[in-house]
Amino acid sequence: MYRDVAALVRPQAVAIVGASAKRSTQGNVVIENLRAWGYPGRILPVHPSAAEVDGLPACNGAAALPPAVDTAIVAVPAAEVLQTLRQLEAAGVRSANVFSNGFSAEQEAAIRAFGTTTAMSINGPNCMGLVNFTDKAPLYPSRPSLRLKPGRVALVAQSGSAAISVMNSITTGLSKVVTVGSEYQVTAADYLVWLAQDEATTVVGVVAESIQDPVAFAYAADKLHAAGKALVVLKVGNSEMGAAATQAHTGALVSSRDAFDSFFRSCDIAIARDYDELVASLECAVLAKRRPGAGRIAVAGISGGQTALACDVAEAAGVALAVFSEATQATVHASLPGAPGHNPVDIGATVSKEDRNTPAAFEAILNDPEVGALALLQDSQASLNPRTYENYMLHIPGYAEIARKTGKPVVMISPTGEGLHAGIEEAVQGSGVPVLRGLREGLVAMDHLGRGRPGAAKAWADAHRPDRPLRNPAAAQWRRELAALSGSLPPELAFRLLRSYGVPVVKSLIASSAEEASARAGEVGFPMVVKVASRQINHRSDIGGVVLDVRDASALRDALATITRNVAQHAPQAVIDGFELQEQIAGDAEALIGFAQTPPLGTLMVVGTGGTMVELLNDRALQLAPLSVEEGRALIGKTRLGKLLDGYRSLMPRTDIAPLARLLSGLSDLAADLGDLITACDLNPVLVKKATGELRVVDALMIVRSAG
Repeated sequence: MYRDVAALVRPQAVAIVGASAKRSTQGNVVIENLRAWGYPGRILPVHPSAAEVDGLPACNGAAALPPAVDTAIVAVPAAEVLQTLRQLEAAGVRSANVFSNGFSAEQEAAIRAFGTTTAMSINGPNCMGLVNFTDKAPLYPSRPSLRLKPGRVALVAQSGSAAISVMNSITTGLSKVVTVGSEYQVTAADYLVWLAQDEATTVVGVVAESIQDPVAFAYAADKLHAAGKALVVLKVGNSEMGAAATQAHTGALVSSRDAFDSFFRSCDIAIARDYDELVASLECAVLAKRRPGAGRIAVAGISGGQTALACDVAEAAGVALAVFSEATQATVHASLPGAPGHNPVDIGATVSKEDRNTPAAFEAILNDPEVGALALLQDSQASLNPRTYENYMLHIPGYAEIARKTGKPVVMISPTGEGLHAGIEEAVQGSGVPVLRGLREGLVAMDHLGRGRPGAAKAWADAHRPDRPLRNPAAAQWRRELAALSGSLPPELAFRLLRSYGVPVVKSLIASSAEEASARAGEVGFPMVVKVASRQINHRSDIGGVVLDVRDASALRDALATITRNVAQHAPQAVIDGFELQEQIAGDAEALIGFAQTPPLGTLMVVGTGGTMVELLNDRALQLAPLSVEEGRALIGKTRLGKLLDGYRSLMPRTDIAPLARLLSGLSDLAADLGDLITACDLNPVLVKKATGELRVVDALMIVRSAG
């Protein structure tokens, strides 16, 4: 599943293809960097005619290279890349970093095809290579910041500019920085597997524009987590949902961001939203102790306003704060008499310094089993007035001492993004106390300390492998039947498909004409609901294509005439295939359950409040299929629908959500088996009876992708 990238990352000999004997090119900058850093391996310029390049003997072609060259820098025009790679392969070169860009579709396809057959590992193209700080190997066509230093943080980024932004912002040392570019062959997952075994790396950041193979990425993430290493991902870019998916309410309610968030949550991978969060998370992870997964964050600071703001920021960022036990509150109040003792802790509320016993308060907080980490809000800006700095230094060394005595992370957060005061950083150096910039960034970084549960990413990957068995024995037949279809499924077919996955649907039939509808009404019985059946109409109620409470034959004739008239007026291009007659059942709540394709991650399930105002209400919870019944229950519990069914005030008695959770799980099995063929699915409304939770699906929209 993975390419060996050792020759790319830790080469003993580097060939440079594309350096000039007369001017400075990307290849020449790589040579300059290697020599400036004291690279201990061999540097081998390749030039068709020059005797030397930058004072180094040149090889007049790949065939002239010595045997067993580990890697080659390829910085030639796009049209020459494939030929160059073939020549390097013939010369026995083990890997290549391709800086070139501007490929045509044909050139890209040819290089990708070559990548599937060659033993060479190929990084890029359209990349800026990599920097191995540990082994002094900057295979990099730009000049890194002079303040960069070796450390234990690795970064893998598709974008070269993203790598530059992080390198220019991070204050801790780096072990490896890899830019993977367009990933024609080698991907970020290959590097994660290698970094899991790299003794010089303990924390890994990824900046991803796309993930080509989520299953491979998840397995690679699990290897990092199993090795006790932190992983933080910044996913950039939101692709648009396909046009077919947005014909359904479900497609309009979800985005690719939702799918990636679900993927990362399921794999217990920490997610950063921007460069600042990524940098803070990497700095925190490499310096702080790991946070117990069950514990939440306690906040303390000298300013009541600042600690209150921290609570607001934490809530907005989805960071859970700890609730202290009564014993902890009592000890905190006794140690800081002006403070009430709950979280957050306002140290400054105890005005007299003589009355403060801050170490005792912090010890009680850190001993509380509900607390997983302690955030200390402390202005630490480089611009501090010298007298203010002196006052702060009366207590900051005590923070370091507290951190040394506990097994939980203690983190100082300077509430703004300004650069840090060197004296404050030095005061806590070596104590395991990171000093982070920015209130939101710091709290998010602390939250990330609890991510990375071994086995979580593997469990997701196991459930989403391409070779996993189908979840329903009938799925193979359904796949054959759906492969020949496109557009909206006829209601009768959609209901038949749902029944095969155990989804309860109302009794219904399709009549091809008004006459047949009148003749077969007895098969459904009155009262009934009458709906237009048309492949061109997805949301039937929007155009008056649904009539409720049809109680006799006369009312049925009127309903059919009304529907025909409304379709002619509001959708004159639509062909009426017939009329759907459904039993009318009572429901005390309306749910929406559905899914939408979200390649390459699979199919995203949605549950929330249904009905005609589903998009306006925007009540939704989402998770990638498949879901167990218990996962379905948890997902329902995140919605306003779930709160209503739990017995919200006097609007609804407490209602059993087990039937709805089973329906959600069953539909997720359908999505897992057939979601590559069905672009989107809406079950709306699903009518739920109060108390018992008994339910029926009364409308199903399924859109099948075109075979073309």
